[in-house]
Amino acid sequence: MTAVLSDDSLDLIFRSARTFNGWLDRPVDDATVRDVYDLMKWGPTSANSSPARFVWVRSTDGKAKLAGLAADLNKPKILAAPITVIVGHDLNFAGELPKLMPHAAEMMQKYFAPPDVAGATAMRNGTLQGAYLIVAARALGLDCGPMSGFDNVGVDKAFFAGTRIKSNFICSIGHGDPASVFPRNPRLSFEEAGRWA
Repeated sequence: MTAVLSDDSLDLIFRSARTFNGWLDRPVDDATVRDVYDLMKWGPTSANSSPARFVWVRSTDGKAKLAGLAADLNKPKILAAPITVIVGHDLNFAGELPKLMPHAAEMMQKYFAPPDVAGATAMRNGTLQGAYLIVAARALGLDCGPMSGFDNVGVDKAFFAGTRIKSNFICSIGHGDPASVFPRNPRLSFEEAGRWA
């Protein structure tokens, strides 16, 4: 029988978790960042393709560079956060399949060879991995502030030059300042969001 998480755990990850806009002055150490990655990497992706690539922006120079490419409302969030991770996806992800799917690497590399298939697969599965990262960070006691307001082309030039990695979204991670949270907005009901078929 599969174990079920406690209500406290479900609250931590989903029901009580919030998007933070401000951060307490508490660092996040390397070991914790690695723990987040080592948990999120187990989330499923198509053909175990694992196309997400991450830049963990923590240095003063890195924060200034990233904030300079962000929307005005997002600049102070990036500068104040202990870490803001750039979640990207590698369009050349199939090159890792001999390691990630050794029993069928050649077949899957042929399948992912068309640029439209590679692009859609990388974006879809990289996004999934970014969501796993948020869940993993919350599960390990961190708060998150995901953002999409930034110059993707500029970020790609500044942080992914010379690669085929494309930025998707950014997410500040740390210990959130409760005063920075907006009132909880409603969500769609089961019936509003879906239907049986």
